[in-house]
Amino acid sequence: MWMGVARAQAPGKVWRVGFLAQRHVNYVNTDNYYGPFRQSMRELGYVEGRNLVIEWRSAEGKIERLPGLAAELVRLKVDVLITPATPAALAAQKATTAIPIVIINVGDPIALGLVKSLARPGGNSTGLSNISTDLGPKLLEMLCGTVIKVSRVAVLVNPSNAGNVLGLKNIRAAAQRIGVTILAVEVSTPQEIASGFVEMTRENVGALIVPLDAFSIQQKSQIVELAAKQRLPTIGAYAEYAEAGGLMSYGQNISENYRRAATYVDKIFKGAKPGDLPVEQPTRFEMVLNLQTAKALGLTVPQSILVQATKVIE
Repeated sequence: MWMGVARAQAPGKVWRVGFLAQRHVNYVNTDNYYGPFRQSMRELGYVEGRNLVIEWRSAEGKIERLPGLAAELVRLKVDVLITPATPAALAAQKATTAIPIVIINVGDPIALGLVKSLARPGGNSTGLSNISTDLGPKLLEMLCGTVIKVSRVAVLVNPSNAGNVLGLKNIRAAAQRIGVTILAVEVSTPQEIASGFVEMTRENVGALIVPLDAFSIQQKSQIVELAAKQRLPTIGAYAEYAEAGGLMSYGQNISENYRRAATYVDKIFKGAKPGDLPVEQPTRFEMVLNLQTAKALGLTVPQSILVQATKVIE
């Protein structure tokens, strides 16, 4: 049933990995996320062109393309599917129940129906969760702790990303407890991001949360530039957001997740069933604070926030 398992470590075997990406893939060797995956595969003894083929497929930020691309990879009879982010994981699961799937950065794989439990996934999916659906309240807490007296906070939500939708519910619940109004701004195209910032201005929003989503990562420069023009303090769920000019970020090291994904692929190639491999959850989080952006916004960052930063950009 598990494709490739019976042939694990067969002499002369060339393994085929299907990589189903949501965002644009370009120069994968130097990409912050895809590059570490390839490097980790090499360190484990898998060399492209010798005993490994990676079939790269990208939806170019258009989630509706994922099912077709997943079906294409299944037809190629790849030995394992790699699915960074929730939409890709769901598309792959609908496309096959036989090919092992290694998920990366899925917020709540149990609630999304990808696995039965973290300890014993049970089906053909396993991998790494980022608990992003639970991270929203912490992002709100840190943002409100930095932007004192903010009463209206916007959240960029990709409506096609089930993880974003679940995360928004948690943010709303946390906001209600502290008396903050949440404005959900749905974005799935660059044009919607632009119009979303117009809506934020019209609604007198005082700060913005950018949850983890492949589309928002792809468009982080646009988001940061528009936030700067509107002098809007923002927090993202990944370090590259603050490094690109956002005020701050809080989340796990996403690049490390891509490196870790290679170890799951290796175990599956050596005969392990995905349903028996526990799903990993992050145990370490990073906070990046961009003091250059704080200065441009005229913000004085409280000491209580400064001491939490693992990296400060000055």
